[in-house]
Amino acid sequence: MGAKTVAADAEIATREREDAQDRPFRVAVVGNPNVGKSSIFNRIAGRYVTVSNYPGTTVTVTRARKRLRHLECEFIDTPGAYSLLPVTEEERVARRVLLEEGADLVLHVVDAKNLKRMLPMTLQLIEAGLDLVVVLNMVDEAERRGIKIRVEELERRLGVPVVPTVGITGKGVKQLRTAIERAAASGGRASRSESLSYGRVTDLVIEKVARAMPAQSGLSPRALACLALQGDEEVLARLDGADGRVRELVREARQQCRASGVRSPNYEISMALRRAAGSLVADTVDEPEEAPLTGAERLSRVLVSPVTGVPVFAAVLYFGLYRFVGVFGAGTLVDWIENGIFANRVNPWLVAHLGPLISWKPLWELVLGEYGVLTLGVRYAVAIVLPVVGTFFLLFAILEDSGYLPRLALLIDRLFKAVGLNGRAVIPIVLGFGCDTMATIVTRTLESERERIIATFLLALAIPCSAQLGVILGLLSAHGAALAIWATLLTGVFLVTGFLTARIVPGEPPSFYMELPPLRVPQPLNVLIKVYSRVRWYFWEVFPLFILASVLIWLGQLTGTFDLALDLLAPLIGFLGLPKEASVAFLFGFFRRDYGAAGLFDLAKEGVLDGNQLLVAAVTLTLFMPCVAQFLVMCKERGLKVTLIMSAAIVCLAFLVGGATMASLRALGVSL
Repeated sequence: MGAKTVAADAEIATREREDAQDRPFRVAVVGNPNVGKSSIFNRIAGRYVTVSNYPGTTVTVTRARKRLRHLECEFIDTPGAYSLLPVTEEERVARRVLLEEGADLVLHVVDAKNLKRMLPMTLQLIEAGLDLVVVLNMVDEAERRGIKIRVEELERRLGVPVVPTVGITGKGVKQLRTAIERAAASGGRASRSESLSYGRVTDLVIEKVARAMPAQSGLSPRALACLALQGDEEVLARLDGADGRVRELVREARQQCRASGVRSPNYEISMALRRAAGSLVADTVDEPEEAPLTGAERLSRVLVSPVTGVPVFAAVLYFGLYRFVGVFGAGTLVDWIENGIFANRVNPWLVAHLGPLISWKPLWELVLGEYGVLTLGVRYAVAIVLPVVGTFFLLFAILEDSGYLPRLALLIDRLFKAVGLNGRAVIPIVLGFGCDTMATIVTRTLESERERIIATFLLALAIPCSAQLGVILGLLSAHGAALAIWATLLTGVFLVTGFLTARIVPGEPPSFYMELPPLRVPQPLNVLIKVYSRVRWYFWEVFPLFILASVLIWLGQLTGTFDLALDLLAPLIGFLGLPKEASVAFLFGFFRRDYGAAGLFDLAKEGVLDGNQLLVAAVTLTLFMPCVAQFLVMCKERGLKVTLIMSAAIVCLAFLVGGATMASLRALGVSL
């Protein structure tokens, strides 16, 4: 079929559909984690996207509208899923998209190097009766390993279009768009000549249950019957609403399987899918008998081995987090922007030119005063925080694009299990060093509510965001011993409180599995796009909070509330052995953690704090209350009651650890 014919057919199909339904052609992108699904989504859908929670959940789904020549499309990027039988909340949401969204086409993105693990889900999607295109991604990496895939034969055996792609470079994306247009014009429903057999007895009970399934449920009756027999409670609950006999039928079918000597429908179905996938791979893929280890694979083994991986992680922390973010971002860049641009040029210009125009003193204080919107809010956000956040986002994007983070997850899985988490939590914990608010949202990727509560608590307590971290690293870098004590105390608090929290919060210890993507040289364009999107998020979501904080401080001064709060803080500040001027920094910490750190930065420049006081203030402020943005997100994710309990515990722990630190320094006669 020529391109003009395809375009004409697609235009006719689109016009007919829009007349009937008045909505775009809906395309759901599904696949395992770490198969390049989001890269494919970004390539075909563009960057103008909306991200929102799926209704009734805290899991995000990304959507984008884009016109492909004559076809208006809505693309839906679903969370990673290994199967139509869900285990995690992300898999449940991915399956609900297929059940409820009425997708006109499903793009199943698979890793070309690991087809034996990918194809069972492909076969499930085909059996579900969905219009399907298989996106054979990462074919370049498969070729480098000597893997040759006979795409036309695989396409024939599956009965659906198969399109080879390389998501990170865009190779094959044009052909994928054409496949989408063809599917819109003619339908992409599977045309396999033979149906999958799960064994004589299992097939019989599947057919028996399938006859009771409703006709319109998003998936085929046979697929729904398989899920019901496998014990999918969500499907059973959904189907029982339409026909109360379904659950009883499923119970009888399972009994029939047991009476016939079948181990279980779940086992038989899973094994049959694996066997069918293995047969497909054997018939369509040529693999070298013994593939030699590539340089990337050797490096991967180095990164996940405790003997070599821990020193590499230490090097990443030192050169990436400390030298690049802490010294360069929080030191060189902050000094250049804050002193060279704001202190010497921007603020004097604002006072000289804007000041005379404001005659009402309270308004002048709001705009240009010591805590003014322009002189403090914008200066902190742009001159002190942005350089640190920006350098961290750059570091995180490089680590993310290289494939290092999943290996770090595997490396520290055993350590995280001691605090009630698993290696999967490394993503939100590491991201917390960039922004704890964003990291709290990312805790949605953890499997259980227990893990999400523990991770949220540890993020709010012991993980400083990049802005706060950068400022504190800059403050303590001149005192090597103080920096070492601060890092040791934070690590100890993280481990001890995590260990105790894991024993208090009820629930089962987490399991851990994660697909390891290949190691790659980070693509500059990909890295820049990620940094750009996160910096844009910073300006949209975080920058206004600095302005709001300045306004709240101004209102506090105007009404006397600010002074009252300082008086209430004074006994606690005295308990820490700090001068009363430090109260301002801690009060700033109620608005934003990095605001408080920046306040310490100002006090240190003025020589108000000695070495011991600087250490104690840094420790206490790092452990102090989450910022306003993080607090609100915690309320949204974990609920108000849990958030208030966490916040109360965090305040108590912060001052107890800070007070104990000062008492220990005095008892030991240490002077930093």
